[in-house]
Amino acid sequence: MVGHTVTLASGKKMPLVGLGLWKVPKETAADTVFNAIKSGYRLFDGAYDYQNEKEAGEGIRRAISDGLVTREENFITTKLWNNYHRREHALAMAKNQNESWGLGYIDLFLMHFPCALKYIDPAVRQYPACWMDDAGTIQADNVPIRETWEAMEEIVDNGIARSIGVSNFQAQSIYDILTYTQYPLSSLQIEHHPYLIQSSSSSRARERHRTSAPNPSSSYRINSPKTKEIPLLFDAEPVKILAAKYKATPVHVLLRWANQRNVAVIPKSNNQTRLAENLDVLGFDMTEDELKSISALDKGLRFNDPGFYLPNHPIRIFA
Repeated sequence: MVGHTVTLASGKKMPLVGLGLWKVPKETAADTVFNAIKSGYRLFDGAYDYQNEKEAGEGIRRAISDGLVTREENFITTKLWNNYHRREHALAMAKNQNESWGLGYIDLFLMHFPCALKYIDPAVRQYPACWMDDAGTIQADNVPIRETWEAMEEIVDNGIARSIGVSNFQAQSIYDILTYTQYPLSSLQIEHHPYLIQSSSSSRARERHRTSAPNPSSSYRINSPKTKEIPLLFDAEPVKILAAKYKATPVHVLLRWANQRNVAVIPKSNNQTRLAENLDVLGFDMTEDELKSISALDKGLRFNDPGFYLPNHPIRIFA
């Protein structure tokens, strides 16, 4: 898999398959990342609210020190959390996150969600509790996306990040950014799996920038009425049939389906064997009809929806 890349709108190259760091325990993150590098991974997808950036950076620095890779061979993505959308906070957080990684620069810096929340001092409260403050409430902040985006462009000017983009955005917000952006919007990271194929978003992204998708096998789905009686994608009939035909695992089929739709994938695993298996997804090509048979599973089923999983304070970014 080393060497298989896509070119972002910024001109920088990003590996086609990477490791997602969401829910990788900070106690094991350094070892997980180090072992992933030994398996061949070069793309690592993190975020401030994953709370393991420092440890992930330690794993990469260990691999560099051992001569396994150079800094330039690795591609680091991380994200700006919602409490830090104001210009001064975005600049400070990007600097702090870059220092946590300890690798000199961030390859791709994304705005995590298209919504601003009231500032929380990270020196007092390191983890923003996935949206809520200590009292369990959410306080929006009136910060326009333009202010945050232009702060991210300053991050590029300051050498902290080399490419910038967005996550969990929809088309209209992207069109708005494109009216004033000075640097290319290099990546759109979205939820993408056969239960939510997002054809319009994927097509729009391919026009100007690169789409990437965490957890494309939909293994991260939450326990909610939304998912009741919905089978795991591993067990979906088209996936099982194609896995048997290509002598591949269902995970391979799902990852390859995303790749063949021009989506870079960043699955996660804490298991070293599965790390290696997830990386080996380019050994076969499915036909157009086979890809369509998987896409036909689409139910418009979105799992990562703060308008749904924050019932007391819904943030309806996908309304």
